Amino acid sequence: MNDSQAYLTPEKFEELKKELEHLKTVRRKEVAESLEYARSLGDLTENAEYQEARDMQSAIEERIGYLEQVIKEAKIVAHDKKGGVVGLGSKVTIQKQKETNKHTYQIVGSEEANIHEGKLSYLSPLGEALMGKATGDVFTFETPSGKQTYKVIKIE
Repeated sequence: MNDSQAYLTPEKFEELKKELEHLKTVRRKEVAESLEYARSLGDLTENAEYQEARDMQSAIEERIGYLEQVIKEAKIVAHDKKGGVVGLGSKVTIQKQKETNKHTYQIVGSEEANIHEGKLSYLSPLGEALMGKATGDVFTFETPSGKQTYKVIKIE
């Protein structure tokens, strides 16, 4: 897979499109109004409100540019439930060797990875190790604390 390519689930793609639309239609207008108000206060060289509004405008425009690029180049992936192997979009349950706790993760692109939500990037060490594995496979991968061995319990 191309590492510069943004792989997104259909849900994340729609979420990013909504954020982009909100930034373009609502936030741009709000910042423009803040800039207009700050200009009306007079001397721009010592005007904190003006500088703050300019910084906000810059941040919004940067985010808009980023989102436009991601959306333009995004590859939408939907999990193929018939495949039987771990891929983008898969929900996989794994168990560490010699432990009883099980962990479930959804394999996603780096744009939507969030370990607190159980969304694991396919580019992370664990994500890379899981790609292509089938139910019952035992695999080992390197972590900062040494090699870890897991077993794939279930793929959804």
